[in-house]
Amino acid sequence: MDLDFSFASYFVLVLTLLYILNVLKSWNTSNSADFPPGPRCWPVIGNLHILDLKKPQRTYLELAKKYGPVFTFHMGMKKIVVLAGYETVRDALVNHAEEFGERGRLKIFHEIDKGMGLLFSHGENWKTMRRFTISTLRDFGMGKSTIEEKIIDECVHLTNVLAAFKGKPFDNIKILNAAVANIIVSILLGHRMNYDDPQFRRLLSLINETVRLAGMPMVSLCNIFTFLWLIPGSHKTIVKNVEEQCEFITKTFVEHLKNLDENDQRSFIDAFLVRQKEEAGNPQSYFHNGNLTRVVRNLFTAGIETTSTTLHWGLLLMIKYPSIQEKVQEEISRVIGSAQPMYFHRVQMPFTNAVIHEIQRFSDVVPLNLGHETTKDVTFKGYLIPKGTYIIPLLSSVLRDETQFEKPEEFYPNHFLDQEGNFIKKDAFMPFSAGRRVCVGETLARMELFIFFTSLLQKFTFRLPSGDTDVDLSSVVGLTNAPKQQTMCALPRF
Repeated sequence: MDLDFSFASYFVLVLTLLYILNVLKSWNTSNSADFPPGPRCWPVIGNLHILDLKKPQRTYLELAKKYGPVFTFHMGMKKIVVLAGYETVRDALVNHAEEFGERGRLKIFHEIDKGMGLLFSHGENWKTMRRFTISTLRDFGMGKSTIEEKIIDECVHLTNVLAAFKGKPFDNIKILNAAVANIIVSILLGHRMNYDDPQFRRLLSLINETVRLAGMPMVSLCNIFTFLWLIPGSHKTIVKNVEEQCEFITKTFVEHLKNLDENDQRSFIDAFLVRQKEEAGNPQSYFHNGNLTRVVRNLFTAGIETTSTTLHWGLLLMIKYPSIQEKVQEEISRVIGSAQPMYFHRVQMPFTNAVIHEIQRFSDVVPLNLGHETTKDVTFKGYLIPKGTYIIPLLSSVLRDETQFEKPEEFYPNHFLDQEGNFIKKDAFMPFSAGRRVCVGETLARMELFIFFTSLLQKFTFRLPSGDTDVDLSSVVGLTNAPKQQTMCALPRF
């Protein structure tokens, strides 16, 4: 009896294993000729054995050379599709905006935002929050002289802080973060914050740490194998950090409620709270506290991280290439003199404008873009991509497309200049992405970058501290492509 039972159990186990292996084999070869090609994968882990978890864009760029601009990559058991190169990414995001317009779903973003907010929400919630955000940002001066005045005022604070170092080494990351943060803070809260405010510094620290941790290999693995969320790690720290940010935001809008004047809306939060009161009787309204907290947090993070990181890259590149720094300063002196740089000056300063664009292109701050997802079955470039497929529109491949840029791996401002030295636009310049999910703060970021960059180089020459021999242009692991922490000196020019 026991022998029969053991044999039967063994036989069932063998059949089960054979069935599983057959399923896995079928899964591995199930891509029809209509599905994008890709590297052969292993059961369970997919293609993870060939993925650079710290810099996944490196792996994708290499695979694009072999499999073409549309290829499949297996994240564990999940198939994703990577889009590479300017023509392909633009075609998908612009010409097929509806089909590729959904935000990709990842465990980490669902855990922190619960499908609410702006960056990682979906469907009608996203549409409503995006419309409201764009219109409200415009009402509070985005792209207008009112926000330019805030940026100029912040430049004064920033340059005063740098001048106080009197040419001695300083860590520019925290200072640039605070200066850039104050622009979005003034919109969201209605006032700026002092650089040495402990609460302000804590918020900036939380955002910086969260963005770095979100790109860690452990978080990537937790997104793929969700059972790993049960163990401690970077993902738990991210959730804790976001909870602390949300607590601050909640306390802030509660304070705004106490003094809310519907006829005198002083901030983004005021505008949201007024809209919330208007829709108080609508149980289907998206203007609830959950969305307010997440939208403000999304704008806070996005409004700080990419612009301050780009400025940090810019200063390092000016140190790395002092002749370019000198040429920018010469143009500033000739066109602006000692007057305050204004956004309209960019049309009179083709070289400076080209340098800023090249800083954005070269620094490649959001290499993977934020993931997209197909909203329906779509035939694209001859391949059938099913509804719900996670899509990576690889911005690295756009900004480094050798068919669009002469020297894609080098810092070369001439990418944006014609033979006569006039500034030229490049369609492949897509650091803000494109299509339905293009960055809502693009106009603000462009203005910030120009005014901050020209104001800094107008007043200072940036150098390495004495004894340092070369600039380190390598980057740290993170959701964004940020340079390593380095001290520098700001030498007054006047």
